[in-house]
Amino acid sequence: MPNSTRSSPASGPCRLEWRPSRWLLAALLILALLAPVSVLASGLPRAWAWPLALAALGWGIASVRRQARRPVRRLVLAADGGELDGHALRGWSVAWRGPLAFVRAVDGQGRCHRLAWWPDTLPPAARRELRLAALARPASREAAAVAP
Repeated sequence: MPNSTRSSPASGPCRLEWRPSRWLLAALLILALLAPVSVLASGLPRAWAWPLALAALGWGIASVRRQARRPVRRLVLAADGGELDGHALRGWSVAWRGPLAFVRAVDGQGRCHRLAWWPDTLPPAARRELRLAALARPASREAAAVAP
C-alpha cells in the first residue's frame, strides 16, 4: 500500500521482572538429594563417604535456599540504555540458548550483572518484547560478540 503510513522503527522500553525459576529450584533440589547417593555408591571408604555425603547434602540444600531467596530484579531495556533496579546501565546485551534468555548488563560503576530467564519465568509476551528490544539495539549484538 503506497499510501499507508510507516510505523516507527523505535519501540518503547522493555520492562521485565526477574525472579528465581521454580524449574531451576526443582533441578537443584534433585541434584542435592542425588549427590549423597552418588557419594555413598562410589568406591570411597565408608569412613570418608558418610561425612562427604552429609556435606554434599548440606551444600546442595544451602544452594537451593540461597537461590530461592534471591530478590526480584526489575529490568528496563531501551535502545539508548536501560536500568536495573533503578540504577542506570551503561550497556547491555541479550543472548539466547534455546528457551533460556540471558541478559548481561554493565551498570554505571562498571559492575557486570547477569540474569537468566527460564521458560517458567518469562511468559511468551515478555519473551517477544525482549527479542524486539535486542533487535532494536544493534549495539547489543556487537556487545554480545565482545562479551567474555
